[in-house]
Amino acid sequence: MSTISIRLDDQDAQLIKEYAKANNITISTLVRDVVIDRIEGEIDLKLYHDSMTTYRKKSEAISFDDMMKELDLE
Repeated sequence: MSTISIRLDDQDAQLIKEYAKANNITISTLVRDVVIDRIEGEIDLKLYHDSMTTYRKKSEAISFDDMMKELDLE
């Protein structure tokens, strides 16, 4: 397991400590979860934008009625 150090001013450190204590979690758990959530959110957003860009370039959208005909579900 690795250790990562960060420098905080006293006010930020106190806020983090109080938040972790109020939520009955360790500071390590709090920071890890927040950082991972942020990274995953940014990855998801990038994938969304990439997918939408691809979709707009290669859109082969069809109407609901045409899809029903194509799937022989009329």
